[in-house]
Amino acid sequence: MKIVITGGRGFVGKALSKKFSNSEHIIHTIGRSSHFTKSDFPENCQHHCCDLANDPIPEAIFKGADLIFHIAAKAGMWGKYSDFYSSNVIATRNILSACKKYHINKLIYTSTPSVVFSTQPIVNGTESIAYGNSGLSAYAETKTIAEREILEANESQNFQTLALRPHLIWGDGDPHLLPRVINRHKKGKLRIVGEGRNKVDLTHVDNVVHAHFCAMESMVKNSSLGGKAYFIGQDEPVNLWDWLNEIFVMLDLPRLTKKISYRKAYLLGFSLEKIWGILRLAGEPPMTRFVANQLAHDHWFSIQSAKKDLGYEPIRDMGNSLNKSLAWLRSL
Repeated sequence: MKIVITGGRGFVGKALSKKFSNSEHIIHTIGRSSHFTKSDFPENCQHHCCDLANDPIPEAIFKGADLIFHIAAKAGMWGKYSDFYSSNVIATRNILSACKKYHINKLIYTSTPSVVFSTQPIVNGTESIAYGNSGLSAYAETKTIAEREILEANESQNFQTLALRPHLIWGDGDPHLLPRVINRHKKGKLRIVGEGRNKVDLTHVDNVVHAHFCAMESMVKNSSLGGKAYFIGQDEPVNLWDWLNEIFVMLDLPRLTKKISYRKAYLLGFSLEKIWGILRLAGEPPMTRFVANQLAHDHWFSIQSAKKDLGYEPIRDMGNSLNKSLAWLRSL
């Protein structure tokens, strides 16, 4: 097949493109960055620089394509709503238009569990959970809009779509989750939010890539598959703060014991959001209401639907994942 991967220079997109090494598929990746070398990609992969929200969709990339992995997105806990809307909604609409124009009939969208975010804990959540509407995260709101429109497009003119919702992706090369946490801990700025007993799903990037492969293979085999979202995890929720302390000990860092109550963290986030908004400060506030909720509450999900429909089974457990990534973590 001719396969297009958006977000090809990102954490997941790059890992997925490498998974296609030595395959017979022809891979085209798209990203906004023009800084790359040929060695970054497998021989059967071509990379293209394109802003999907603002540039014309290149015909040479999409014409004749059989399947698109739409991974490109603006992630983050803070920023202008318009920036999130442009990257997550407008770009997605342009991808859908390209699918229609060039008769591409398969689209796999990399979504996020944040689309069902609320201020309440989520324990063994299933896809029956309604979309959230907390108003606390531009990222969650715009990803929700995009996911809905992609799933609604399923079966329109023989068009198959589905969405994958991997939770807290990490692993070698992770640019966000663990590097930020470890850096804050080294500076003495990290605190346990709440009682420190909350469980979360964390998903190694190898499992995320495997889930995308399972979705592709299932979609090719089953022309009626589509129109649904699937939570992707490792079927192994962990106590967030115990897990982080395990990593800190491995890195010869002190265990984290200092705490801040959820209420104080939430109010701090509210205050910092106001300050950042009024003064237009650069970067993200050290705390937001969304982050306070995420760090203090349970949020883990069932992956039974992905197992049943996509044949997905995690290929790495938490222990194996940590061992694989330890050398990288020590280099941070």
